Order: sequence, then C-alpha cells, then structure tokens
Amino acid sequence: MTTFDLAETDRLLTTTRAVRKRLDLEREVPRGIIRECLEISQQAPTGSNRQGWRWMVVTDTAKRAALADLYRRGAGNYLSDGEKQSAAAGKSQDARVFGSAQYLAERLQDVPVHVIPCIRIDHLPENPPPRAWAGLMGSIWPAVWSLQLALRARGLGSALTTLHLAHEKEAAELLGIPETVMQVGLLPVAYTIGTDFQPAKRPPLDTILHWDDWDAAKDG
Repeated sequence: MTTFDLAETDRLLTTTRAVRKRLDLEREVPRGIIRECLEISQQAPTGSNRQGWRWMVVTDTAKRAALADLYRRGAGNYLSDGEKQSAAAGKSQDARVFGSAQYLAERLQDVPVHVIPCIRIDHLPENPPPRAWAGLMGSIWPAVWSLQLALRARGLGSALTTLHLAHEKEAAELLGIPETVMQVGLLPVAYTIGTDFQPAKRPPLDTILHWDDWDAAKDG
C-alpha cells in the first residue's frame, strides 16, 4: 500500500500552474532553494540513463535584462495578436493566457531567477531521425516538470517558456553555453503571490482517450 498522502499529491499535480502575473517580483529567492529543487529534479528518468541535463541559472540583473530583450524579440506580435484574436473569437480562457504571457514578456527582466534547462547533444548523429529527438526531449522534460513541482511545493511559481529560443545563439553567447548543449526553454522563477491555485478547465477525458483502437470521430 502506498505511503503517500494521495490528496496532497493530487493537489500538487493538479494545481502546479504556469504562473506569470502572480510571480512576486520583489521577493528575493534564496540560492539554496533553487539548488534543493534542482537536486530533486535529478531523480527524473532519462533516456539510456545518460543524465545529459544541464541547468543554467541566471540571477545577474544585466543578463536577465538581456534575456528579456531576446524573449520579447522572439515573441514579436505573437502574444498581443493572440490575445486579441482569442478575445474576438470568444475564447476567454485563451485570451487570459495570452494576456498573462504578454504581462510576463513585459516584466521578465524583473523576475528574480531565470532557469534555462539544457541538454547535451554531442552524442546525436548527424541529421538525427525523429525518434532521436523524441528520446532527447524525453530525457529533459521529466526533470523540468520535477523542478516545477518541487518549486510549487515550496511556495514558488514558474512557467515553461520557449520564445527566447528564436535567438538561442545570442543567449548562448551571453551565457557562455557551448555548442554541444541545447537550450530547451526558460523558466521565470519567483515566490508566488498567494498559493491558492486551482485546477484548470480541461476537456472531458473521454474526448481525448483512445483505448485499443483509435476513434477518428474524436478528432472531428
């Protein structure tokens, strides 16, 4: 029989949200907390047990500002246009997400910690097949999610973003990341304003579940 508190475990899993507007931009985040959460993330599974993950943590004010500039350049009009189009289509939840993302883009430099998850790619063959990329991403995303869960459990929030990757080479030059390591995102990390996060609205499971055979009618 499991020894975990299932109610608390399920609450952690279902209320770890992408936090943007409720990041506390004024409160300092101790280095030890980040290290503790990253140590937990190291227990995540990786393909072939390579443990090729690498983490770049950025707290330097000037470098955070430079990353935020790359992020906004990568975003272009995508976020503002997405918010307007979603609102016009009556998709209120989508409009809120785009609005929240736009808020973060404007203030990313003020978020006290930027965490850039990376993974080594020096073992990949030339022109790797799709399955190689699937294995590579499958070796870093579990660790990223473990980090986000560990942060949430300690009163901190995060959001997985990828917009700065449009200028990944410039970010690598800024931070001294070698060519043998690939960035896969950027997580703004801060304490949250309040901790009362709720499960998000999602479609009923049966609309996306296929059991033994694919039901094409569900993709209509």
